[in-house]
Amino acid sequence: MNFVLISPHFPSNYWLFAWALKNRGVRVLGIVDTPQSSLPSSLREVLDDVYCVYSMTDRDQMIRACGYFTWKYGKLDWIESNNEYWLNLDAELRELFHVTTGMFPAQLNVCQHKSLMKAKYAEAGVPTARWLISEDPEAIRQFAQQVHYSMVAKPDRGVGASDTMRIHNAEELETMLKTMHSGMIVEEFVQGTVCTFDGIINNQGKVVFATSHVYLGSVMDSVNEKQPIGCYSLKNVQEDLRSAGERTLQAFGVRDRFFHLEFFRLDCDQEGLGHKGDIIGLEVNMRPPGGFLPDMIDYANDIDIYQIWADTLIDHEPCYNPERPYSSVFVGRRKEQHYQHSTDWIVEHYREAIVQRIAMDPALAEAMGDEVLIARFPTEQQVFDFYADCIR
Repeated sequence: MNFVLISPHFPSNYWLFAWALKNRGVRVLGIVDTPQSSLPSSLREVLDDVYCVYSMTDRDQMIRACGYFTWKYGKLDWIESNNEYWLNLDAELRELFHVTTGMFPAQLNVCQHKSLMKAKYAEAGVPTARWLISEDPEAIRQFAQQVHYSMVAKPDRGVGASDTMRIHNAEELETMLKTMHSGMIVEEFVQGTVCTFDGIINNQGKVVFATSHVYLGSVMDSVNEKQPIGCYSLKNVQEDLRSAGERTLQAFGVRDRFFHLEFFRLDCDQEGLGHKGDIIGLEVNMRPPGGFLPDMIDYANDIDIYQIWADTLIDHEPCYNPERPYSSVFVGRRKEQHYQHSTDWIVEHYREAIVQRIAMDPALAEAMGDEVLIARFPTEQQVFDFYADCIR
């Protein structure tokens, strides 16, 4: 089996995808944008061959890299990055080299535009917030009146909270209209907690591993208002969330890959949308959950999620212990904030539970905080106590 991994050196933990494939005897071929000698030895040891390009945004260079691997090793069986930034490139290269184990551009396009996701959610029977895409200010004003000026404007295509604006009243709407650019979607604001359905699906459309994370705080509020941010894993996936997640995956026709689906669970009854506790579709991401969540999955389950991914692609029915002994949690802390407890105090006080202490890269600190603590606990109540000590 010839497996091309795009950017296996970044993020730094993605070398583990190559390691997991190599464990199964797969020929692992890496495309990188850095000299081979500068790659970590752990990655060099598990790559069978490396093609270095000056820039992975240069389409011709990437085609040449895959062409070289085809000439040297024969037909390519997989092309994958597992990275949001390169998903479109993955899909284009698959189509060009007739690699059918993955999404082509047309299918991926539906998974990357919030407006196109809405039809698939409807097909899955999952409600979503009311929405509008228009460059007509009057149409947007009318929509705002329908949702009582409680709305959010964000890019139709994109992830995270970049360029996301919360609207509360007519004055804020007019300010938004002056700066709003094309390609934006406006949605009614959902009063809910974001929860995820994360996992791996096999070639028959069966979810072979699934877990769920709940956000403590909002990424949008963390970026825009510097509010606390955190996330923890549920020890058990609620049945209504699992059902909504599996129906959504079937509607999108997902096969043989990681998935990261985001939903709201309503905090209260919301007119025209649902009742307290209902599940509302937010967005889909056809790649591993970002940030620290892959590590959190391993810590919570005492498993190797990278190996389960590789085993799924090869065996389609991986074997692992499905018990979840822990709930894992991350909390981001900011230098400019004054906390009751120092980070050193927290690390000492929770020394048996903390598994990682990470100084964040400045490029990620805006959303995640300057320093992140990851811990795991036998109960979710201990998670809440830890989070409270970290942010107060």
